[in-house]
Amino acid sequence: MSERTSPWTGAPLVSPVEPPPSRWSMPTSGPIDDSDIVAIGADLEPGTLLSAYRQGLFPMPFDRRRIAWFSPDPRGVIPLDGLHVSRSLRKSVRRFAVAMDTRFTDVMQACGDPKRPGSWINKAFVDAYTRLHELGWAHSIEIYDDAGELVGGLYGVRIGRLFAGESMFHTATDASKVALVHTVDWLNETQATLFDVQWTTPHLISLGAVDMPRTEYLRHLANAV
Repeated sequence: MSERTSPWTGAPLVSPVEPPPSRWSMPTSGPIDDSDIVAIGADLEPGTLLSAYRQGLFPMPFDRRRIAWFSPDPRGVIPLDGLHVSRSLRKSVRRFAVAMDTRFTDVMQACGDPKRPGSWINKAFVDAYTRLHELGWAHSIEIYDDAGELVGGLYGVRIGRLFAGESMFHTATDASKVALVHTVDWLNETQATLFDVQWTTPHLISLGAVDMPRTEYLRHLANAV
C-alpha cells in the first residue's frame, strides 16, 4: 500500500484500495418519483457504496432497516472555478488551522449530531464510511481554532476526479465555510473536475453552488470517475 501526504499536515494519506465488488446491481435509470429516490434496499458495504457513487447515486436512511438511493434532478454542484469567497471569509480562512484525514470519524459524528435539524447520519453510516475512509476513498477536512479544538469540517468520497461532498458542520462562525474553501483548493490542486453537493440550498448557492440537469451531471461523472 503506497502513501501520499496531506497537503496541509504532511501526514500520510492511504492510496485507495479497491474492495470486493458489490453483490447488488445498481440502477442506472432516473428517480421513480419526485422524491429523487431511484431504489430502496442493498447495503453499505464499501463495494456497494463505490458502485453507487460511480453511477451517480448516494444513500440515506429510508426507515429503521432500509436504505434509499438518491439521484437528484437537478444535481447540486460547486464549480471548481466558481466558489464565492467574500473578504470576511478570507479573513476567517487565516484565523483557523486546517488538517485532512486526521479525525474522520469525529467529523462524521459531528455532522450527524442528533441535535442538528434534519440529522440523518446514524451509526451504521458512520461505520460504513469509516471503513471506506480506511480503504482510502472517503476523506475529511478538519478545522481547528487557536486552542486546538475541532470547530468545523466536512467529509465526502473521492473517486478519480470526483469529490462527492456528504455533509459539513461548524461550532464556530465560518468554520464550515473555511473547510469548503480548503476543499476546493485541494480539489483544484489534485486535478479534480466535479464537486458534487447533492442538492443546492440557499446557503450553498450563496457560496457558488449551481443546479445541473441530471443528464449533464452523469456525463461529467463518467469523465470524472
